[in-house]
Formats: sequence, C-alpha cells, structure tokens
Amino acid sequence: MASYYHPRTTIISMIFLTLTAAAAAVENSASTSPAASFHQVLQSNDLPIGLFPKDISEFSVDPTSGRFELHLLSPSPCEAKFETPVKYEWNITGSISSGKIANLSGVAAQELFLWLPVKNIQVDIPSSGLIYFDVGVVFKQFSLSFFETPKDCNALKGDDGGDDAVLYMDDHLHENGSEKLVIEEFKDEEGRADS
Repeated sequence: MASYYHPRTTIISMIFLTLTAAAAAVENSASTSPAASFHQVLQSNDLPIGLFPKDISEFSVDPTSGRFELHLLSPSPCEAKFETPVKYEWNITGSISSGKIANLSGVAAQELFLWLPVKNIQVDIPSSGLIYFDVGVVFKQFSLSFFETPKDCNALKGDDGGDDAVLYMDDHLHENGSEKLVIEEFKDEEGRADS
C-alpha cells in the first residue's frame, strides 16, 4: 500500500523543525557570556583564565593573527587585587598565542607607587607554575595560582588629591635603538582648579 504525504504537511513540519532549531541556537548563544567565552580563548591558549576580570562586556579575536580587543562593563578604569594591584582600562587590546599575550595595551601593574604598563604576558610551557609580566623595564614574576579564577574589578577610588605618577617607556625611541623612561605627573581636575 502506498503512502501519500500532503505537501502542506511536509512544509509545516519543515517550518516547525527550523523554528525549533533556531530557538535552541538563540538559547545557547544567550547562555554563553562574553566573559566566559574570552576566558575559554585564554584557556585554549594555555593561559590562566584569571588574567582578565569577570566583567567583560564584549570581545573579538582574529583567528588568523590572534589580535584581540575586549571591553569591560565599567567605562572607567578598575583594579583587581593579586599579589600586587593590576589596573584595567575599559578597552584592552593585544595579540594572543600559545602561552603568550603580546603587544598588550590597557593593563598596568603597580610597583611601589608607580603604575607600569604591562606590554606582554607569558607562561612557561610546560608550566613552571610562574607567569611573567613584561613592564618594559623588567619582567615581574608571579605565581600562576593568583590567576586561576577571574577577579572582580573594582572602580578606582579617588585618593587624597595628591599627584599620580605614571611611568612608561617611549616606544618610538625604543624602536630606534635608544631607550627613554618618561615619568609624567597628573593632578586631578579639582587640584588644578584650586592652584
């Protein structure tokens, strides 16, 4: 006995299956946060997931070059506490590869009273249990255990109105073979108005 399928029934079934698959795809993409996804990118490159804070609002990674850009939820700089404080800007860029982040911008580590920009981050493969931050002048060494889980990033609070010193290496001079360290002092806006 031959079965007969009506074309309307087949079309309705196909539409139902398509809508069900689309709803499942939307549900899966909504349950994966940008932070969780970027932390997976770190993990797949043999880097600890706690290098960047929890509060990532969006990110992009070029799979060919490894170049990435991420944005934090807070539009102003924030800091996370590790062995030393680490400051994160709203926009962070760099190039990610196995065990390394190069050309990093938007991250600084505190040394005494100075914030030093972190230019590169590297871990040993196989792991020695250490991670290295290249701050331009020296490599700071930390235990990997500090970076096992993403930290909360707390807004930077105003200090007592004193000057903030930022130390950085002039990259243009460094490229020409000479190195120059530059220290700039910044006063907050209220301090400038009073003087």
